[in-house]
Amino acid sequence: MLRNSVKSLLHLRNYHTVLKRKAFKELTNNDINNFRKIIGDNYVKEKDIDSYNEDWMKWYKGKSKCVLLPKCMEEISEIVKYCYKENIAIVPQSGNTGLVGGSIPMFDETILSLRRLRNNFTFDQTSGIVECDAGFILEEINDKLKEHGYMMPIDLGAKGSCFIGGNVATCAGGIRLIKFGNIHANILGLDAVIGDKSGSILRMGSSLRKDNTDLHLTHLFVGSEGQLGIIGNVKILAVPYPNGISTALLSVNTFDECKKVLQLAKTQLGENLTSFEFLDSDTLHCVSEFSKIPIPFNKIPQFALVIECASSEKDTSSKKMENFLSMCYDKNLVDDGIMTNGFNEGRGIWNIREGAPLSVTKEGYVYKYDMSLPIDYFYELNNTMKKYLNDDKEKLGILRICSYGHLGDGNVHFNIISKHSTYDIYNRVHPYIYKWIVDHKGSISAEHGIGQLKQKYMSIGKDSTQMSISRSIKNLFDPKGILNPYKFVN
Repeated sequence: MLRNSVKSLLHLRNYHTVLKRKAFKELTNNDINNFRKIIGDNYVKEKDIDSYNEDWMKWYKGKSKCVLLPKCMEEISEIVKYCYKENIAIVPQSGNTGLVGGSIPMFDETILSLRRLRNNFTFDQTSGIVECDAGFILEEINDKLKEHGYMMPIDLGAKGSCFIGGNVATCAGGIRLIKFGNIHANILGLDAVIGDKSGSILRMGSSLRKDNTDLHLTHLFVGSEGQLGIIGNVKILAVPYPNGISTALLSVNTFDECKKVLQLAKTQLGENLTSFEFLDSDTLHCVSEFSKIPIPFNKIPQFALVIECASSEKDTSSKKMENFLSMCYDKNLVDDGIMTNGFNEGRGIWNIREGAPLSVTKEGYVYKYDMSLPIDYFYELNNTMKKYLNDDKEKLGILRICSYGHLGDGNVHFNIISKHSTYDIYNRVHPYIYKWIVDHKGSISAEHGIGQLKQKYMSIGKDSTQMSISRSIKNLFDPKGILNPYKFVN
């Protein structure tokens, strides 16, 4: 059901842009031969490249003629140097797990994959700093760190396939941001190849916790979506692996009560609070009905909260969680709940939350939105959109409107599920929802980036001077605009 529905979904590139192809050079056989000289015959792919030209949701489809698979920064530098000279556009691609078309060509840009960039991995057990190449998978890094009693500060649903380079390029957030912050809070340095005539390799930051000898250019590249440079190596602060961890799944009747539970969790769990996740009843229905993941309550609750706390001492997390849950019951904030102790014991609860993104795709055609809002407006968006679309619900074939996400940091994943794919939903929803988000002091992109999906709307609520400065920075690092064109800062 999932693959069939996804494959027949509209190619959003046709809708989301009226951009015309810029005057980049069309790739020739001579260009391909020159790429072969740089990285070797086996690493210039011309056949079986559909998986590179399409995103995993089958929303975007590019027409790249070849995929380049360099193994080191020096090879990337030579590729960029050649592309600058010949005016060839490049799309850097990591694990290709994104949802906004950021790593898919808009037209026929050449794809530069980071899959082979996985030569260097070091971990300093004293400082807790990991340095590795951009092609390492997030879960793979976690497995390596766990051997030393550490883990990565970010944890994503796509951890089994996303690359750390892509995590940095999109400023990934995830389920533990409330505790450890996003990439900006944990990155110390990175190496990147910029789009100048020399394909210069910038080595920014260092493996030091304190280094004020430059303008911290590292942070310009975090969340830049491959438009300033191609990230090849990163230095990130790992965090100690907890000895004790407790997870709770709570049934809550109203969103006001969800907010009160969050307030209580912050004060009672304090520094031990590592996750605070949210699912509404429609999302839970999809998880239960279409993914067959059991929801351990007598009936689907109006809202469910997944709360995790962790500690270096084995018993601290369980005692804190027990006291916190007792207070929730005493204050009549929750209707029901379960609690587990230990990573493995909590997997059943986390399967519900991590199963949500895929589950909502199984009922029909899903239109996904990733946004940040002040927590007071977190679920008002869902209610507002239901009212806004109510009169056209049958005409548009809307089956369900649902939300889940990271309530602890205000990041909502809003979904519209329809019987069929239609531009009518986008025509009706896009201008309204993005304006509503900005009017309520939110952001139209929380952790998925701008890419192709939101490029048309990224200036909403932004000062013209701010946008002009962003374009100037882009031009400084990429004078010809050959790096990931048509997206983000266009």
